Amino acid sequence: MTLMCLVLSLDARAQQVQKVYRVGVLTPSSLQWQPTVFTDALRDLGYREAANLTLIVRDAGGRLDALPQLANELVRDKIDLLVAVTTPGARAAIGATKTIPIVMSEVGDPLATGFVTNLGRPGGNVTGVTNLSRDITGKRLQLLKETVPHLVRVAVLHHPDDPIAAPQIADTKATALQLGLEPRFFPVSNAEDLQGAFATMVEWRAQAVLRLAGQALPLSRPTVDLAVKYSLPTMMLTKEDVALGALMSYDADRAELFRRTAYFVDKILRGAKPGDLAVEQPSKIELSINIKTANAIGLTIPSSVLLRADHVAR
Repeated sequence: MTLMCLVLSLDARAQQVQKVYRVGVLTPSSLQWQPTVFTDALRDLGYREAANLTLIVRDAGGRLDALPQLANELVRDKIDLLVAVTTPGARAAIGATKTIPIVMSEVGDPLATGFVTNLGRPGGNVTGVTNLSRDITGKRLQLLKETVPHLVRVAVLHHPDDPIAAPQIADTKATALQLGLEPRFFPVSNAEDLQGAFATMVEWRAQAVLRLAGQALPLSRPTVDLAVKYSLPTMMLTKEDVALGALMSYDADRAELFRRTAYFVDKILRGAKPGDLAVEQPSKIELSINIKTANAIGLTIPSSVLLRADHVAR
């Protein structure tokens, strides 16, 4: 009898080891997620594609309206877990399933968007990682004001179809009022919108640009080029933007967010319930500054700002 139980136990363990987990990834575009960082982190946790993991990626190619259909396709594909990248990706994933575990990655504000009702115990089938884009919007504007002391008129770029835009716009207005700034908001979803926005903001005599978090990565290069062309100090999103030539950025380390996303995937595949796992916030927000760009547009970075920078491009 004891021998029989042992054989059954070994068979069950072998079946568990041999299980190949099907993990879906839903992303607005290939630029929005970091597959190498994510898969490397999963590998460190013991997952190997084809051995015990199958990744099924659905990329909307920048079309946010395509996300709901792609999310439904993943659900029909009988995945074990769904990784939803950015706020629009999470919105589509949550709309597609209330039962399959969802790990959000790089979402802006899961409370303001209604994705969860409590960060500590989100409940339901959703948890993940936020980049705190709403919480730091005011701080980003404050840093821009401190960097450009004479700043009054600030042009604010945002994606009109991103659900994280509305709470950021509200925070921008509130902070601008406190700082005595006059913001003007420019909806931008493609390169044509961007060209028109810069033409209008220059005519308006904007003194700086704030790019709100959201669907902005595909337009990083042209945004940076136009900002330098018109000598407009610009607060962008990531240190990668600063490496491209943007004046400054203030944001969480995106690579670390995807490493933490892998951690959530592992915990859930090992049996944890998403609703019991607290939504994680980044432990550090990084300030990056490009001195070369500052010199090119005739701006001196105050020492009070420069000394706080985590990354300085020269």
